[in-house]
Amino acid sequence: MNRPTLRSKRVVLPAIAAVAVLGIGGTVWTATADDGGERVGGAERDRIGAAATEAVGGTVVDVETSDDRGEAYEVEVRLEDGSEVDVALDEDLTVVREETDGPDGEDEDGDETDDRPVTDAERGAAEEAALGAVEGGTVLDVEVSDDAGAAFEVEVVDAEQAEWDVVLDADYAVLRTDPDDTDDTADSDSDD
Repeated sequence: MNRPTLRSKRVVLPAIAAVAVLGIGGTVWTATADDGGERVGGAERDRIGAAATEAVGGTVVDVETSDDRGEAYEVEVRLEDGSEVDVALDEDLTVVREETDGPDGEDEDGDETDDRPVTDAERGAAEEAALGAVEGGTVLDVEVSDDAGAAFEVEVVDAEQAEWDVVLDADYAVLRTDPDDTDDTADSDSDD
């Protein structure tokens, strides 16, 4: 029997197993360490959205999974007056948090907002302009812009599920189309 070959197999095989375990573990960690929620669609979106609108009324704009402690889902709801509410739900679809625009031009986090709701006519014209800029897209949200020279900001998701921010002037002309950063801290830092 050749002992040196046997010893090298005893070292190489556990080393290969350790690399495989680390590789699989790293892949799983990377997949779950994402800093934003995944968009929820279909019947699951309808079920979660119904729980949110039952609590606050309005129409569902977007449903995503949440990585915040104690929250399973985040639902963006547009109320009849045009204002929006972010509703956080747990696994049992119980409301654990509601965040609305405050009356003083700031949301609950202290970020400045424009409280003027978007009219139906403005929404329709802004959606049409934004969909012309992002072919095959679906409008998720239309807001009045706080940026100088801009009137509206339209959030659009394209056919590949990439999100875009389309910025429009008061005549609904496209000023720019930017890939949507899912990292809101970059946006808030630039506004300070």
